[in-house]
Amino acid sequence: MVTGDRTRRRPRRTQSNTGAHIVLLLGGIVMVSPLIYQLLMSLSTSQQVESVPPTFWPGTLQWHNYADVFAQMPFGQELWITIAITLVRLIGQLFLCSIAGYAFARMRFTAKGVILALVLSIIMVPAQIYLIPQYQIIQNLGWLNTVAGIAAPGIFSAFGTFLMRQFFLGLPQELEDAARIDGASSFRIFWNIMLPLASNGLWALGIITVLWSWNDLMWPLIVTDSANTAPLSVGLANLQGVHSNNYPVLMAASLMAMLPILILFIVLQKRVVAGIGRSGLK
Repeated sequence: MVTGDRTRRRPRRTQSNTGAHIVLLLGGIVMVSPLIYQLLMSLSTSQQVESVPPTFWPGTLQWHNYADVFAQMPFGQELWITIAITLVRLIGQLFLCSIAGYAFARMRFTAKGVILALVLSIIMVPAQIYLIPQYQIIQNLGWLNTVAGIAAPGIFSAFGTFLMRQFFLGLPQELEDAARIDGASSFRIFWNIMLPLASNGLWALGIITVLWSWNDLMWPLIVTDSANTAPLSVGLANLQGVHSNNYPVLMAASLMAMLPILILFIVLQKRVVAGIGRSGLK
C-alpha cells in the first residue's frame, strides 16, 4: 500500500515541477528580452531603429557599429578609469565597512546604539543632498578631474556597514571568547578569526559595490569635465546628441560597457545570493 501511494504521488510532483519550470522560463524570457532587443539594435541601422512600426530583426548585421564606438569615444581609456575607480571603492568598502560592522556587532562602547542609528539614517537620506558638500570637499582637496575625487565618496557606505554587522552578529560568540582567553587582541580576532568566517558577506558586499560603482553616473558627471578622466558612464552619456542620437552605436557601446560586469556577476552569482540570504536581508 505504501509503495502504491508513492507511485501515485509522483505524477503530481512532476506536474508541479513542470509548471514551476514553465513559469520560471517565461519570467526569464521577459527579463532577458530587453537585453536581446538591445543587441539587435546595436546590429541595426539608424533608419531601422527609428522606423515606425519598429523593425525587430535588422536583416544585414551592422558589425561596424562596434568599431564606430572607438571612433566616437575613448572607450579603452574610459574603461581603465572605470576599473580604477571601482577597485578603489571596492577595497575601501570591504575594509572600512567590515571594521565598522564588526565594531557595531561585537564591541561595546559609549553611545553605540545612537551612533548606529545615525549611520543607518544615512540610508534614508537621498544621495543628492550630499552633492554640494561633497563637491566642496573634493574641490578644496584639489581632486577635481581625478580618480581619487570620483572614488572618495564611495569608499564607505551605511548599507555595507549594516550588511557586515548582520554577518558578524550571526557568528558564534564562543570563537571570540576562546581567542580572548588565548590572549588575542581585538584586531587579531577580527582579522584572523571573524573576517574569514564572514567571507559570504564580503563577496556580497563586493559584488554590490562593483555593480553600483560601475553604473554610477551623477557624481562622476559633476566632478569631471574632461574626457581624459571620465569613466564609461559619463562617456556613454556624452554619446547622446542634442538633436539626434546614433542609437545603434549607443547600444553597442552600452553592451561593451556592460559585458565585463555581466560576466563577473554570472560567475559569482551563487556567492551573491548566498551572501545576501545568510545576512538576513531578504
